Amino acid sequence: MSTETRTRTTEDVAGNWRAGVVGGIAGSIVMGGLILAMNAPTLAVAIPSLYTLAPPPSVGAGLFVHLSHGAVLGVAFAALVGTLDLDSTGAQVGAGVGWGVVMWVVLAALVMPVWLDAVGSPASPPLPNFAPPSLLWHAVYGAVLGGVHAAVGDRI
Repeated sequence: MSTETRTRTTEDVAGNWRAGVVGGIAGSIVMGGLILAMNAPTLAVAIPSLYTLAPPPSVGAGLFVHLSHGAVLGVAFAALVGTLDLDSTGAQVGAGVGWGVVMWVVLAALVMPVWLDAVGSPASPPLPNFAPPSLLWHAVYGAVLGGVHAAVGDRI
C-alpha cells in the first residue's frame, strides 16, 4: 500500500489571482482618474463614506478604498477568466467590459445606494442609481482589467 502526497499549486486553482490583482488595481487607477475628472465628490465623499471615512471629504481615503475594491474584484474576475478558459486578449478585454457592466448594475446601482443610506452618508444616491457616467467608469475599469490581465497573466 502506498500513499501519495500532492502539493496544491496555483495551476490547480482557476485563474491567475496575481494577474487579477494587478489588472484590478490598474483598472481602478484609470477609473479613479475618470471619476476625479468627471465627479470628484464620488471619490472624495461617496466611496470613503462606505466605511465611514468621510465626511470630511478625502480623496486619499476614497482612492484607498477604490483601489482595494478594484483589486478584490480583479481576483474574482481572474477566477471567472480561468473558469471560462478565456485565453485570447480580445476575449479577456470583452469579458472585462462585461464584468464592469455587471459591477455597475449590481454594486454601483443597487448595493452602493443601500450601503450609503445604511451608514448615513450625505452622499447617498437614489435607489436604483443607474448613472450613465458610472457606467462609463465601470466599463473602462473592466476593459483595463481585462487587457492588463491578458498582458501579465503568463508572466506573474
